[in-house]
Amino acid sequence: MAAAATAASLHFFSSSLVANPSLICCGSLQRRIPLIRSCATATKQTEFNISFAVPYKKENLVKVPPPPGPTSQLLVPWVVRDGNGNLKLQSKPPASLLHAILDEKTTKKKKNRDKTMATVLANKASSLSSTEPKHSKAARRFYNQNFRQAQRLSKVLAAAGVASRRSSEELIFQGRVTVNGSVCKIPQTPVDPFKDTIYVNGNRLSKKLPPKLYFALNKPKGYICSSGEKESKPVTSLFDGYWKNWDKSNRGLPRPRLFTVGRLDVGTSGLIIVTNDGEFAQRLAHPSSNLSKEYIAAIEGSVNRRHLVAISGGTLVNGSQCVPDSVELLPVQQEISRSRLRIVVHEGRNHEVRELVKNAGLQIHSLKRVRIGRYRLPSDLGLGKYVELKQADLDLLAGGNIQRNS
Repeated sequence: MAAAATAASLHFFSSSLVANPSLICCGSLQRRIPLIRSCATATKQTEFNISFAVPYKKENLVKVPPPPGPTSQLLVPWVVRDGNGNLKLQSKPPASLLHAILDEKTTKKKKNRDKTMATVLANKASSLSSTEPKHSKAARRFYNQNFRQAQRLSKVLAAAGVASRRSSEELIFQGRVTVNGSVCKIPQTPVDPFKDTIYVNGNRLSKKLPPKLYFALNKPKGYICSSGEKESKPVTSLFDGYWKNWDKSNRGLPRPRLFTVGRLDVGTSGLIIVTNDGEFAQRLAHPSSNLSKEYIAAIEGSVNRRHLVAISGGTLVNGSQCVPDSVELLPVQQEISRSRLRIVVHEGRNHEVRELVKNAGLQIHSLKRVRIGRYRLPSDLGLGKYVELKQADLDLLAGGNIQRNS
C-alpha cells in the first residue's frame, strides 16, 4: 500500500515538471522543488523545503557600498602655529617636522657609510704599514720594497749571526764591513739587508735573515754562559747536535748565532733561556720586567730558624742591598741527606743567592735554578738537554708581556 502511494507521488511530480517547465530556473539564486505529499498521512501534511547553494562565480558577487557617515579611522590632532602666531588644530603633522625627520635619516646613513669606509681604509693602511704579509712571495717582496724600515748596521750583523752586537761594532770600526761597495765605519748607519749589498770580511751577507729561535736549557755544572771563542765549554756547544740537520731543513738560511739570556755561574745548574733574538733577551733580562727566579740550594750542615731569619734580612751585593722575596726550608727526603732551601729573588744580581746564604753563615753544596717568571724547568728535561719554546711558554716567562718576534 505504501509502495503504491510513493509511485503515485513520483508520477505526479514528473508530470508537473513536464507541464510547467518554468519551475526549473538556473539563473535564480535557488531552485525550488514542489511539495511531496504522502498519501499515508492524509490527516497531517508534511512539507520538505530543500535549497541548493549557487556555484561560486565572480559575476554572482555583490559589491556592498560603504556605509554613509564619518569613517572610523582614528585621527591624531596636531597643534601648530600659523603664520600669524595663532594656534590651530590640523590632522597632519607640520611639513617642517617631516622634512627634519627625512634630513636626519639621510644624514645619519651618510655619516655611518662614511665612517665605515674610513675605518676600512684605516685598517688596510695600518695592516700594510705595520704588519708584514706572510702569504706569498710577491706580497713579501712588495712589503720589503715599500714598508720595511731601515735598521742599524750593527744590529743587522748581529741578527744575521755574524757576531754579537759588541763584536759587530768592532768589525765595523776596523773597516771590515762594506755597504754598497763603500767601507762603513759607523755602527749606527741605517741599512736594509733586502736593498743594500753588505760584505763582511769579503763575504756577502745573505738577504735572508734566520728565524727567531727560543730554547729552555737545563745547564749542567762546568759550562759557562759566555760564547767567546777562548772558552773551552760554552753553553752553546750543547747545541752542536741541533746544527747537524740545519742545512737540510732550512736550506738557504744562514745559521743563527745563539746566546744566553742572563748568566748562570760555572758552578750553578738549571734553567737558562737560549735564543738569537736580541730584543727579546733585552726585555727579559731588564730589571723593569721584575721577573722572579727560584733556586734550590743544597746546604752543607744543618739549617735552623736563625739562618732563615738572616737570609730573609738580605745582604749587600756589589754595594746594593738585596733582599729575597721568600726563603723556605724544604722537607727532608730519604735519598737526600743535605738540607735544602728554596730561595726566590727578582733582582738577579751576580752571585746574589750565594751571597745571601754565605752572609747567613751557611755553605752551599749545589745550586740549581728551577723557575723563571711562571715558566718552570720541565722535570723530565735531563742535564745538558734543551726544549724549543712555544708562544705559550714565552707567555709564562713574563706573564704575557713578552711576545715572540717573527
